[in-house]
Amino acid sequence: MSLAAMQVPVSRNQDAVSAVVDILSGRFGDRCSTSGAVRQQHGHTTTWLPNQAPDAVVFAETTEEAADVVRLCHEHGVPVIPFGTGSSLEGHVNAPGGGISLDLSRMNQILAVNAEDLDCRVQAGVTRKQLNAFLRDTGLFFPIDPGADASLGGMAATRASGTNAVRYGTMKDVVLGLTVITASGEIIKTGGRAKKSSAGYDLTRLFVGSEGTLGVITELTLRLFGQPEAISGGVCPFPDIESACNAVIMTIQCGLPVARIELLDEMQVKACNSYSKLSLEETPTLFLEFHGTEAGVKEQAELFEAIAGDCGGGTFQWTAQAEERTQLWTARHDAYWSSFVLRPGAKGVSTDTCVPISRLAECVMATKQDLQENNLLGTIVGHVGDGNFHVLVLVDEDNPDEIAATEAFVERLNWRAIDMGGTCTGEHGVGQGKMKYLKREHGAALDTMRAIKAALDPKNIMNPGKVLPPA
Repeated sequence: MSLAAMQVPVSRNQDAVSAVVDILSGRFGDRCSTSGAVRQQHGHTTTWLPNQAPDAVVFAETTEEAADVVRLCHEHGVPVIPFGTGSSLEGHVNAPGGGISLDLSRMNQILAVNAEDLDCRVQAGVTRKQLNAFLRDTGLFFPIDPGADASLGGMAATRASGTNAVRYGTMKDVVLGLTVITASGEIIKTGGRAKKSSAGYDLTRLFVGSEGTLGVITELTLRLFGQPEAISGGVCPFPDIESACNAVIMTIQCGLPVARIELLDEMQVKACNSYSKLSLEETPTLFLEFHGTEAGVKEQAELFEAIAGDCGGGTFQWTAQAEERTQLWTARHDAYWSSFVLRPGAKGVSTDTCVPISRLAECVMATKQDLQENNLLGTIVGHVGDGNFHVLVLVDEDNPDEIAATEAFVERLNWRAIDMGGTCTGEHGVGQGKMKYLKREHGAALDTMRAIKAALDPKNIMNPGKVLPPA
């Protein structure tokens, strides 16, 4: 099944591509693959967009090797598509003009941990789980948690966030510096280990979220956090979406330092019960987690319980037991896969938006009504502490009418969020799937973005056909 998405024409020079593949095969040997299966796997993984495979995949092991690949592609005008773990959802790693997929997964070394300064330096292929396993005995942790065990380079490139964002921020808040290969193959370093700087343009923030369209991130300096003394978490059912969202709004407005506050609609709770063997009431539910001291997390849980009661919530069941919390959050992270038990054999179309928290209830309820009015089966989950929520529509890939209805629903959802002062994507990124929405969201600022792209990548070889719609 493939849904329609805006396509930006990408020029292709077959002679140049062939020459580059021949040179790379000689240079990298079996680390340059032209296998059909490998190329298809690097076209996309979980996205619903059509697979557009590269001509070859190069597995780089150092920044210098990656720079050699980019320089060669720049010389011949051949596209370069950076690849981490392939967990993106909007066609970020597709190769609409062919070219070279630059796989950084073997660049997976943790280069330095500076415990006193709460920072570390890692290669781009290190995953978030790998980093946290390494940090376990240091008393530190890295909080950005998008669910998938994504590479940190890919997380920076897509400006990822996740369940902890309401407390710890997103990738833009924790990336202190980068090593980047520019479109010409030059290696530059941005930012540094200082906690603040007023020196020059903030190039780090320029590359964070650029989705590989301006350069290839090969190393990152990241901010770390101390592991909390105590953690408590729990679940609270609500009679309807509006009551749950109002409880979220009151929690944030009261300044309660919640670490995670996640919304699951009744369909998602039903799926989690079946897939993860939970026994939750099948009604809109909030999953929460609090970090702090023993006394602090107990007080936070009690304050939230009072807020939930004022909003019509049921009994808030909370626990400080690690095993019980792990079961809940494993179920939350498995929400995507659990949804398929609701319609075996269906395909999933996943999308996300983010709105000001004051419009959250209105936007989620309108989205639920839209699903029902169009006879679409979908689940809703959200990092609702910052107004971000996801919809997974379960689609019969052999039903053209259902596919068309799903396409129209996704469009309405994105327009709705933008018109409420929000964004077409809180964390998935733009890739190919969200390009059509950027003009309404950014207006004339798109011309500035195009000017930056043209200045840094005049040959348009860096992940072309992504992010920026045609002028």
